[in-house]
Amino acid sequence: MTQPATAEGLLAWTPGSGLTRGLAADTRLLAADSWLLRDGLVRGFERHRARFERACADSGAPPPGQLTEFWQDMTAALPRTGTWFPRVELVRGSLQLRLLLRHAPELAPEVRVWAAGQPDPRTVPRRKGPDLDVLARVRRRAAGQGAEEAVLIAPSGLVLEGSSSSLLWWEDDTLCSPPARLPLLPGVTLGLIQERAAATGFQLAQRERTLEELEGHEVWLVNALHGIRPVVAWEGRPLEAGPAVRAEEWRKWLDDIMEPLPNT
Repeated sequence: MTQPATAEGLLAWTPGSGLTRGLAADTRLLAADSWLLRDGLVRGFERHRARFERACADSGAPPPGQLTEFWQDMTAALPRTGTWFPRVELVRGSLQLRLLLRHAPELAPEVRVWAAGQPDPRTVPRRKGPDLDVLARVRRRAAGQGAEEAVLIAPSGLVLEGSSSSLLWWEDDTLCSPPARLPLLPGVTLGLIQERAAATGFQLAQRERTLEELEGHEVWLVNALHGIRPVVAWEGRPLEAGPAVRAEEWRKWLDDIMEPLPNT
């Protein structure tokens, strides 16, 4: 029986043999998924599984039975204490399944965003994995401008999402997002927030907006690691960030819906 891991590192999976310490010989990813894990608690775990399995299927993945076995072994190996940011991976070429165990970085309650209008550099925008390296370079450029994130822009000038986050904003009592027809990653945290908004009586809308049209609004970048980060500054353009009047209550709700990992 697989025991929970206690140290960072890469674990490679073999059918019938489970997870063993591996070498990062090939970092080219066809699919990946990651989430915050705090003392054995996680948000939307089955949603992450479903998104990863869809990405694997799109990539000519191992058969479903192997994916099921991998997920069971991976879940059993996840630490039950401490704060982690694990990532499951499907590697290009070998189609090997892996688990990368990482301690979570410091979580941020807000975000400064480089708003210079970064053209979308992704080759497979609706699948997490193949473009992680190029998106990391975008964030490094943003860091050079005093920001933690960057907003990706469509050729039309419409906002898409952050380099590692989905984008939401409030227009009065309506929670808005870019239209689904645009090249967007299906965000797990985004879906959780939108469902809660609909269930509690808020209107949802998909709206085409430029960065300038977001000025003065409460804008959130959301992902599985940080949850909700309200934008407190736009770097690179003379835009004013709107006050984050709703974020604190919604951040608390996201923390409260974390659930124990399933038993395997």
